[in-house]
Amino acid sequence: MPIIKEFKEFAMRGNVVDLAVGVIIGAAFGKIVTSLVNDVIMPPIGYITGGIDFKNLKVLIKPGDPAKKIADVSINYGNFINTVIEFLIVAFCIFMVVKAINSLKKPEEPAPAAEPVPTKEEILLTEIRDLLAKGK
Repeated sequence: MPIIKEFKEFAMRGNVVDLAVGVIIGAAFGKIVTSLVNDVIMPPIGYITGGIDFKNLKVLIKPGDPAKKIADVSINYGNFINTVIEFLIVAFCIFMVVKAINSLKKPEEPAPAAEPVPTKEEILLTEIRDLLAKGK
């Protein structure tokens, strides 16, 4: 049973739970960004570029045969372009979220600087000063 206790301690650590929450929210956020790219951003870009749909851009290496159910062999670089644009949008959105969260945090005040430790010479001079003050 000690392994179950050890696993429970591991799983309930703050960073493990935070990571799990981050992964779940990231997956949901990815769907939102995919929709934003495919449904909002790419249509105007396609319109500006003369109706080009990036999803259908490809270099055909060998045509397929529908009668024999053989698919085309092609390099689908349009999907790659969509993925790169989607990544840039996700990265920018995450940057903006982190920036907003950082601006909400209260700036930490620097800890007061500790007084410097006196050197041996300073200690000796202080002792001499105190002895002279007693002697008067």
